[in-house]
Amino acid sequence: MKIILIIPAYNEQENILNTVNKIKNSRLNIDYIVINDGSKDNTEKILQENHLNHINLINNLGIGGAVQTGYKYAYENNYDIAIQFDGDGQHDVNYVEKICKPIIDEEVDMVIGSRYLDKSESEFQSTFMRRFGSSIISIFIRLCCKKKITDPTSGFRAVNKKVIKEFAKNYPTEYPEPESTVSLLVNNYNIKEIPVSMNARCGGKSSIELFKTVDYMVKVIFAIIVDSISFKIRRKQ
Repeated sequence: MKIILIIPAYNEQENILNTVNKIKNSRLNIDYIVINDGSKDNTEKILQENHLNHINLINNLGIGGAVQTGYKYAYENNYDIAIQFDGDGQHDVNYVEKICKPIIDEEVDMVIGSRYLDKSESEFQSTFMRRFGSSIISIFIRLCCKKKITDPTSGFRAVNKKVIKEFAKNYPTEYPEPESTVSLLVNNYNIKEIPVSMNARCGGKSSIELFKTVDYMVKVIFAIIVDSISFKIRRKQ
């Protein structure tokens, strides 16, 4: 199977080379593509000087736009599985095979790497506010979609060819992980979570600052409710 890691990167000069080198030094026979999302630091220079496979976006599109660019690339190059993989060093390449297996076995359409499904698997659990926010978002996804997702904001996800095609055409830009999950659930795609270990960010800043966490959570919940209703209406038309 053709498998690719989609690595969105915005101002990741401190992390991106180490992240890609870990992938290259692993025993995995997979491809990768870094989506440089209009970085203002030396990310582009590092990618070019080290001859890393990448796409440069002229403007900053945000995480949703960067990831969709990766899905478009995966679709156009006929990949069977695409895996979202953060450029900040938080995701562990050793779990790639684990999250791909249910897709290879044709059990599900998407696998989410969760740090909360089995807390003994991952020492790093993020901040209290992030965990609290994730649990609230999880409750609303369950209410709207009848499916429990323990780590709805996880960016460590693998999808099959059908979902690659879907995400290449339509992918949310505001709150991509929870909204895209809702979209798949409403449209009867099968999703499974796998416990994984994640690491603390090695350097740089997260795209979601601490003081924005509550505001982010409220907006995500509203988006989930609106999306679930609109997706269901579209299905009936």
